[in-house]
Amino acid sequence: MKRNYQTGVADSITFFTGVEIEKTPAYGMKTLFVVGVHDDQIITTMAMNNDCTHIYFGANQSFKTNGVNDAHNWRMWEDMIYVCLEEGYWCTLDLDVNEVEGLLESGLVEKQQFIPQISVKLPYLQQLGYNATIKIDDKDFKATNPGVWCHNLHDLLDRNKFTSWDQYGKDEIIK
Repeated sequence: MKRNYQTGVADSITFFTGVEIEKTPAYGMKTLFVVGVHDDQIITTMAMNNDCTHIYFGANQSFKTNGVNDAHNWRMWEDMIYVCLEEGYWCTLDLDVNEVEGLLESGLVEKQQFIPQISVKLPYLQQLGYNATIKIDDKDFKATNPGVWCHNLHDLLDRNKFTSWDQYGKDEIIK
């Protein structure tokens, strides 16, 4: 997501640091946020120079491919992330729910310090009412999962899992 930077600055930002505020396994870690694809040596140098233990790839919703068969784009992202994992960093990839099958093709999920941050866009969720239910489904009947999981949306909106928008303004732009 775009941050509230100065006018004209947001589109040119490629690296920034801050403490991970989203409630993931990297919560509270000093983090290098990476927008787009970059040379892995530049990324690891920036992480080291800024005392980061976690690298968040796909910041500002910058991870995009043309689907599971887009080997070219997937390979660029995988190459960056694998190098950083091998250097001992925790790594998150923020990806849209539509990209999950491509992620599984990569093998990244087999790495202990890899965090797939699966983004599910759900606008106006507070207007859906108390009975709204989130169904974690499969791509087809009996295709890949043992069944489905249904969660009351109200129960998922736990305050301990919430990060308000005003907590996102504390990052430091590097480049």
